[in-house]
Amino acid sequence: MTDRNTGDRTLDALFQNNRQWAASMVEKDADFFRKMAGHQSPEYLWIGCSDSRVPANQIVNLMPGDLFVHRNIANVVVHTDLNALSVLQFAIDLLRVRHIIVCGHYGCSGVRAAMERKRVGLADNWLRHVQDVHQKHARLLPESLPPRERHDRLDELNVLEQVQNVCQTTIVQDAWERGQALTVHGWVYSVEDGLLHDLGLTLSGPDELAAKLPQSLARYAVAR
Repeated sequence: MTDRNTGDRTLDALFQNNRQWAASMVEKDADFFRKMAGHQSPEYLWIGCSDSRVPANQIVNLMPGDLFVHRNIANVVVHTDLNALSVLQFAIDLLRVRHIIVCGHYGCSGVRAAMERKRVGLADNWLRHVQDVHQKHARLLPESLPPRERHDRLDELNVLEQVQNVCQTTIVQDAWERGQALTVHGWVYSVEDGLLHDLGLTLSGPDELAAKLPQSLARYAVAR
């Protein structure tokens, strides 16, 4: 059992860190927080995993206010998730973001649990969506692949599937129909070296998905 006083000291350290961070931002720019309080006008919506090792702003070296963020376990986008859809609609219709980045990461524990059919609790219901991705692309994930390669590949395939889901929402479809400049990207992040990788699925209109998705998947068939 954690000692209450120890826990309080730990939280006190967070407040101290916060004050140090705020002071450092003011030292760099005396008007920083005044400008932040005025409005936000990000160009990007980031849809990523909740994993604590994947801090969205930091890995792309952007300041607060530059990135609108939605995160959940295994960076999943489904058409019944009103949370994700509300963020998507707010970002596109109100903030007028120009880029949506769906970013997974290698070594995702949610994807691993789904791949191995490992029961983790309530989250099993959420990870069912990733299991669906696994089943859909089972031929691209043969047992002959080394375990780590299979896991990495499912991390990537899950991103491609979520990019497709984003593009098929009425929110994105309506934006494209009215001529709004909007591009959806599929990326994956490596926790081991801190580098992002473009999975080659970048879509800027309603007619591109049917042509580009098969091209993105084709490389897995060759690399079996």
